[in-house]
Amino acid sequence: MGGHGLLKKLLADDRVSKDPRQHWPAWRNGEHHDSWLQSWVGVTNMFTAYGTDHRRLRKLVAPAFTGRRTEAMAPRVERITKELLAGLEAVPAGEPVDLISSYALPLPMRMICELFGIPEESRAHVGSVIDEVMDTSATPEQASATAAKIAAALGDLIALKRREPGDDLTSVLVSTRDDDGSRLEERELLDTLLLVIGAGYETTVNLIGNAVHALLVHPEQRALLAEGRAGWDDVIEETLRWAPSIANLPLRYAVEDIPLADGTVIRQGDPILAAYAGAGRDPERHGADADSFELTRADREHLAFGHGVHYCLGAPLARMEARTALPALFERFPDMELAVPASELLPTGSFIGNGLQSLPVRLNPS
Repeated sequence: MGGHGLLKKLLADDRVSKDPRQHWPAWRNGEHHDSWLQSWVGVTNMFTAYGTDHRRLRKLVAPAFTGRRTEAMAPRVERITKELLAGLEAVPAGEPVDLISSYALPLPMRMICELFGIPEESRAHVGSVIDEVMDTSATPEQASATAAKIAAALGDLIALKRREPGDDLTSVLVSTRDDDGSRLEERELLDTLLLVIGAGYETTVNLIGNAVHALLVHPEQRALLAEGRAGWDDVIEETLRWAPSIANLPLRYAVEDIPLADGTVIRQGDPILAAYAGAGRDPERHGADADSFELTRADREHLAFGHGVHYCLGAPLARMEARTALPALFERFPDMELAVPASELLPTGSFIGNGLQSLPVRLNPS
């Protein structure tokens, strides 16, 4: 057993932990602390918690992402989408425009900044610092500098919300207490903000960008939308399978020896990499055409938002943003086309993030 099936099984296995302090001997021995892994493995939040610690942290964070809160965000998403489309309409006819920087990025970025009460003057800095976390080629010196900038930027945000609490999710996280009166400790609060702000826009940028890219390079699939033979939910789910926003996510660890069906044994303490991009194109799950983008595919099950106890809390928000942004874009610019050959499009280059550096298009407004 391998690919999608094995990953899904391991993601839901109690013998698999995300806490390096308990279950990764190399980390306990001081290895890798000065690498880019620090911002992914060394943080203290629900992303790296295990067992009762994870349940406690997730319970404290979950109120910020209820279905009611997500539904209440829809008018904001629609407003920002209209503003961005108005900006695109002002582009001179025939002039190429980068859809990542002009549409796919600012929508979730503005949304997440509004949700977490990040002041206008701080947004560009917070965004650039979080972008650095996605740089998996960072040197130890760069990784250390990034960690310091994150602590300063998010520390300032926490201090502001303590002084001036508002109707935003940072204020919710600052004030939330569990039934027994416990609350997020300072490091947990800072690292939780890094997780939810970063995941709240980086992944949605890639979802929107990858979906637009997929439709532009697969005109026969785009035609299915026009003919009513496929819908936007089909586009979103097939994009998440075919090009998930996160390619690989470090790390998980074997709490004890885990024998696999093929005789392989994952040894206690071994690190495990969740390879979502590979699982999405597993031919054992999706057939010989697993590499193809097919909106009418019968089985589009994917693991792009994880599985099990660590399933992404923000998945409904990401889907809602994409469900608003994608049809609005293609309805306004039905003749949009790539402005460069598809072979010239460059991936972000991150080992973790799975998106494009830019997506130059000609809008060809009607």
